[in-house]
Amino acid sequence: MLVTVRAVFGARYIAMAVAVTGAMLFGMLLLSEFLFLEPYVTGHIPPGTEVGFVLILAISILSGLVIPMNVYRIVLLRGGGTKMGGGVLGSLVGAVAGACSCGPLGFAVISTFGSAGSVAASFLTNYEIPIRAAALAVLVVAVYTTNRSLKTECSLR
Repeated sequence: MLVTVRAVFGARYIAMAVAVTGAMLFGMLLLSEFLFLEPYVTGHIPPGTEVGFVLILAISILSGLVIPMNVYRIVLLRGGGTKMGGGVLGSLVGAVAGACSCGPLGFAVISTFGSAGSVAASFLTNYEIPIRAAALAVLVVAVYTTNRSLKTECSLR
């Protein structure tokens, strides 16, 4: 794993990893109401929500790891005709599933759908932690499969 990370994260890909991690962390913390921008920028982790905060942090870091690895893999295999597999799909599914938080924006959008929206809002509120844990598991699998495919298909040893 360490050999693959060293090979992938050159100057261009480390900047991509930092940008992806920062953007996901900022967006998910803002939507989950851990970060506030008005009247001034402040953060707050209420008691009992520490697990959600840690899951958001882990999802952001793993997304910042797996997306540049997949971009590197795509660049290397672009002309080879090798099958790409599902590494990119896994990282996208993990990122989308991890971003399902029900802040004020989510409730405003979901409430426009009437009773079906209230059922969806209730489901997302009640199962927010398991959905994020599942997203974390998907990202861990995506990191593993991308690492394995980089070692075999791209001859990184």
